[in-house]
Amino acid sequence: HKHYHSINEDVEVLNSEYGKNVIKLLRIRRDDKKHFIKEVEACVHIRLDSVNEYMHRDNSAVIPTDTMKNIVLALAKCKGIQTIEQFALDICNHFISSYCHVLYVKAYVQEVPWRRLEKNGVPHVHSFICVPEGIRFCEAEQCQNGCPLVLSGIKELKLKKTTQSGFQGFHRDKYTTIPERTDRVLSAELFCKWSYGECQDIDFDCVWDTVHECVLEAFSGPPDCGEYSPSHQKTVNNIQMLTLAKIPQEIEVTLNNIYYDVIDLKKFGLTNDKEVRDLLKY
Repeated sequence: HKHYHSINEDVEVLNSEYGKNVIKLLRIRRDDKKHFIKEVEACVHIRLDSVNEYMHRDNSAVIPTDTMKNIVLALAKCKGIQTIEQFALDICNHFISSYCHVLYVKAYVQEVPWRRLEKNGVPHVHSFICVPEGIRFCEAEQCQNGCPLVLSGIKELKLKKTTQSGFQGFHRDKYTTIPERTDRVLSAELFCKWSYGECQDIDFDCVWDTVHECVLEAFSGPPDCGEYSPSHQKTVNNIQMLTLAKIPQEIEVTLNNIYYDVIDLKKFGLTNDKEVRDLLKY
């Protein structure tokens, strides 16, 4: 028993964050007959001003993760969810202002992409369809006596163009097996995120929509002819440069390749003018 305590005295706890993940909820706001929805998944992590629960079996300062989940649900009711960024800020503010022994809080929120149904241009008052044009997510963090920091992003956005893409002139050595291509399918899953400076008076919806539009425009090019992409890297740069021209914030972009190769159909007595392709890797 004494040996146990002597070891504890020599140990430094570098990170004692803990929290509640995968808090799923649907928030409905009713404006007479018209309904508005936000379906989100939230994660909340906090760091306390002591590590007694780790070192000395003292749980007196621990905020149970069930309490954390209930706080998120209560905030959705009381504050609403205008944007996921503001909701994440509300979560951070609650923990920092309500618990003096919470030194740090981080809230991650992502949104299910529901879109209001329309028929003949008339929006439905209470029906929605899930449209997978990328998952909107955000993360907010705040320290005691500090300003909150917010980042937003898009993930799981799948993009594809069937021409105007190639890859040639790359370095070759004895391990290189891929051929050069001047006309290939460019297919990828996009992840991007950007940070904000001051969190005052930001139209988070407008910024997210602008970045989303920049991604689509830079990837595809003009609608009548497109734009040639010599590599995934150049496409990433095009997305970043177009976005930075409209939203001057630091932005990180990743395009994960999805490869397709033309299938040889000669054994079936068929020609294949790049019409049928095999998915090689994801």
